[in-house]
Amino acid sequence: MKKYEAAIIGGGLSGLTAAVYLAKAGIQTVIIEKGKEVGGRAQTVKKKGAYLNLGAHALYKGGEAEAILHELGIEPQGGTPGTKGSAIWNQSIRPLPHHLSSLFSTKLFSWSGKMEFGKVMMKLTKLNPEAVGSVNLREWAENEITDPMVRHTFYALCRTSTYCIEPEKLSARNVLAQVQKGLRGVLYIDGGWQTMVGALKTIAVDAGATVIEHQSVDSVKKDNQFMLSLKNGEKLEASYVISTAGPEQTYTLMKGAEDTSLDTWRKRVKPVYAACLDVSLRHLPQPNEQFAIGIDQHILFTNQSRAATVSEDGSSVISVLKYLGTETTHDPEEDKLELERTMDLMQPGWRNELGAYQFLPRIAVVQGSCAMMDYVPYGPSVPELPGFYVAGDGAGHTEMLVDAAFASAKRAASAIIQKYGNLRIRKEA
Repeated sequence: MKKYEAAIIGGGLSGLTAAVYLAKAGIQTVIIEKGKEVGGRAQTVKKKGAYLNLGAHALYKGGEAEAILHELGIEPQGGTPGTKGSAIWNQSIRPLPHHLSSLFSTKLFSWSGKMEFGKVMMKLTKLNPEAVGSVNLREWAENEITDPMVRHTFYALCRTSTYCIEPEKLSARNVLAQVQKGLRGVLYIDGGWQTMVGALKTIAVDAGATVIEHQSVDSVKKDNQFMLSLKNGEKLEASYVISTAGPEQTYTLMKGAEDTSLDTWRKRVKPVYAACLDVSLRHLPQPNEQFAIGIDQHILFTNQSRAATVSEDGSSVISVLKYLGTETTHDPEEDKLELERTMDLMQPGWRNELGAYQFLPRIAVVQGSCAMMDYVPYGPSVPELPGFYVAGDGAGHTEMLVDAAFASAKRAASAIIQKYGNLRIRKEA
């Protein structure tokens, strides 16, 4: 039986990040990844010369993910997309205001609506989200925004920043903080997110971490040490465990989890889903239509190639997604048709230029989100299981999306490093 000081379940961005911190601290670490390759939902698929992420991906500038990557010596290459875009309303395209002159020329709002939209956007840049209190997003918006179309557009901006769709179930404070982060800009990454995955894996392995791919953990049992049973019958022993598998799967893997706070975590934190269509087009039928948000649909359209190099031949890689929220029942065929209709609207004749095509009917964007009103921050430690930690995008505290994945990984790894260091000091004393 192989023995390690730390075992990490899951080789996505969170697991890899934790492994880098642990291995650099001299802790013998193993990552167990069930997929053929590490990366999880940050993998990039190469099709017909195009690099397709699993849906639309962006790194928030000034966010926790960017800061941690910088700390680890990784500087993702890419570009920041411009703010010019469109709004989709009643199956028509209307310019989305992105500066003062476009605000006055847009046909999206009435004259009074234009004035109010300008005031709302100005307020968002100066607002202290903590001062909002514990109201839900709908309550805040209906109290602060009079014009219905301005309110609809505000909700669309919130969907874009959080991937969540039910304003009455969302925390105004946390959503507003995330919208402010989005207004600072995002980074589209050259070559897709797999470049980040590859960089993290290289650093982890160079620091001494072991990576086991295409092998999944069947169960975890706590005795004096943690015993990890793999699907192939192999067993591993570790003093510390970090699970990045998400609340439900972590609960299922851990023997005796029903008697721990993991049970509460998995009941309260629910995954957020999206249906995603990713395509590459040799030429854009409508070169001016690069970005759009749905006002009366839960839709996002973005040409990732407008800011990043994500194809070998100059083809444009476009992502269209439908926000599904926490829904568990929906019609994949209807979702696909809706996404393709959006392509018809934004890029008529796109099928004649089609290269790569990828449809993901239901992908978990995150395992949980602090945008939800009933969200309770959890982790990194599990109090009833000393030495067991959780990380991942469902273990954020105030962070969302990829920022939660990175921040929670650092929290879990830091807790182990501190505990490991204290134990070593006691042994040497």
